[in-house]
Amino acid sequence: MSESVRLKASDGHELAAYVSWPSGAPIAGLVVLQEAFGVNRHIRSVADGYAKDGFLAVAPALYDRMERGVELGYQPAELEKGIAFARRLHPQDAMKDIAAALGYLRKHTEKPCGVIGYCLGGTMAWLAATRLDPDVAIGYYGGHIAQAAEENPRCPVMLHFGTLDKHIPREDVERVQAAHPEVRIFCYEADHGFNCEDRASYNAVAAQQARDRSLEFLKKASRRP
Repeated sequence: MSESVRLKASDGHELAAYVSWPSGAPIAGLVVLQEAFGVNRHIRSVADGYAKDGFLAVAPALYDRMERGVELGYQPAELEKGIAFARRLHPQDAMKDIAAALGYLRKHTEKPCGVIGYCLGGTMAWLAATRLDPDVAIGYYGGHIAQAAEENPRCPVMLHFGTLDKHIPREDVERVQAAHPEVRIFCYEADHGFNCEDRASYNAVAAQQARDRSLEFLKKASRRP
């Protein structure tokens, strides 16, 4: 079952969120953080997929502070618009909205609650791990994680990158790993956005490998007392 809800951040801002419920009691909560293209079909499908695996999943609309209802595709004009939104997003505001999503989850389950993010959301997942209080965090191809490599995660973190990704130099990945050897980092022979079936860069093999690892990581965190 899925629904749209309203969340309230600590500064009073109200934002929309897509919620996908598991069929039974949640095994854990999971905040699903959008790419640069809003809470679109792909992000909703990610949330739905994790709900089928037993997670209570919530995808907050991080662009609502700029424009409500942003939902973009992957054609050139929409790509350009999404990148423009991403550049305007203030991380401190995003953290307030992600904290609101974590708060929503914790009102509805006593199980551990984590974050998983893609592209823009991959960077936000890293910042959530270093600045907020999730129980676990996973980031896919976050382009600005290296710029925050000096920040220390407060929870277990897993990161996924593509070796063919022209947006994220290998040196950036190495910088993060050198600063945080405890972080589990996996690299795939794939391009940026390899998890998104709606993008030309989709790589089914890499997407499945990364999801299997992510699901195992999340389930391990959900079993912690």
